[in-house]
Amino acid sequence: MRVVLRRVNRVLLGLAGLLLLLAGGGVLAAALDLPVPSWWPWSGPSDVLLSTADRQRWRAEGWWWPVVIAVLGLVVLLALWWLLAQFRRARLAEVVVDSGDGEVAVLRGRALEGVLEADATAQEGVSRARVALTGRRAAPCTRVALHLEPYASPGAALTTLSGQALDHARASAGLAALPTEARLRAVKHRARRVA
Repeated sequence: MRVVLRRVNRVLLGLAGLLLLLAGGGVLAAALDLPVPSWWPWSGPSDVLLSTADRQRWRAEGWWWPVVIAVLGLVVLLALWWLLAQFRRARLAEVVVDSGDGEVAVLRGRALEGVLEADATAQEGVSRARVALTGRRAAPCTRVALHLEPYASPGAALTTLSGQALDHARASAGLAALPTEARLRAVKHRARRVA
């Protein structure tokens, strides 16, 4: 499903970009008094988007300009929603767990994230951890952000994370694998004075 949405998103972005490029090129060509196709609404630098007759044609209709403004506002809101959707990363809401009797159980994604965060934060040298589940219900992946204390060893933190927290989550959810992307950050601290 995400692959289909990604493709649709790319096709729509490509079409919108191509349309805007052609329209902008046509307007620029007309403004520079270059030859434009006969069907193009602007043919020279003195042409305007709406002539005086076009602007005054609907003046007597009280509904016209509010509808135009509402439609343009809706277009702007849809464009903003689409822009914000590009930055949103889908989190996995639930994980399918094999119960061993031929049936499946469903584990809430937030619950598994919370357990992983608690296990990761309990490690020596980790001040804070953030976990996000992604992927598919039957094959989840995790993104882990560890905020390390100044004295912590990044290698030891990763070893403990993979050897304890992730193994515990993998075993408790009955998963064959739990691919993980880990990002490490150092916590900001004051410099110590050396005498």
